[in-house]
Amino acid sequence: MPLSSDDLAHISALTLAHYQGCADEFRDGTRDHDVSQNIAALLRHVQADAPYQILDFGCGPGRDLRTFKALGHHPIGLDGCPRFVEMARTDSGCDAWRQDFLALDLPEQRFDGIFANAVLFHIPSQELPRVLRQLHAALKPQGVLFSSNPRGENQEGWNGERYGAYYDWANWQTMLSTAGFSELEHYYRPAGLPREQQPWLASVWRRV
Repeated sequence: MPLSSDDLAHISALTLAHYQGCADEFRDGTRDHDVSQNIAALLRHVQADAPYQILDFGCGPGRDLRTFKALGHHPIGLDGCPRFVEMARTDSGCDAWRQDFLALDLPEQRFDGIFANAVLFHIPSQELPRVLRQLHAALKPQGVLFSSNPRGENQEGWNGERYGAYYDWANWQTMLSTAGFSELEHYYRPAGLPREQQPWLASVWRRV
C-alpha cells in the first residue's frame, strides 16, 4: 500500500523527534567516528577548482562540516532536526539549513559535491526517487554525490522510533541510475573486514 501524506508526515515527525530527544547523546557517541574514507571518496571525484561548494545533507551535529571547513572548502549543512541544526551552526561556524528531507527547497546547480552520510536510508522508498532528483538538480553539471547507508535486502519499516529503508547494491544502483547519476565507485565499510561484518554500503555518483 502506498504511504499517504499523513503516513509520511508521521514518519518524518517521529524520526525527527527521536533525534531531537537524543541529540546530545548522538553527538557524543558519533564525535569520534572515522569517516575520512567517505570524505576522501567524495573529494577525489570533484572536478571543480577548489575550494568546493559542499552540501552536507543530514549534517547532524556538524562533525563533518568542521572537517570540510578545515580542508579549506565551503560547506553548508542541512538537517531536519532543530537541535542538530543549532549544534552544527555553533560547533562548525558554518551555515546550516533546517529542512525536512521530504519537503526540500534546494537551490539549483549550487554545489560541487553533496555528502549524504548515513542519511538517505531514512527516506521512504516511494519518496526516494523524488529526493534523488532534487539532489541531482542541486548539483552543478558533473557534480558528485556521496552516499552511505546501512545495507539490507530491500526491507523497509520502523526500527524503534526511526524509519528506514535498507537496500542491496542492485536496487540502490538502479535507483541512482534512474535519477540521472553515473556510478563512480562503491565499497563496503568498515574496510578490511569480511563482508558479513561490513554493514555499510558507500557509493559515489556523478550528475550526468
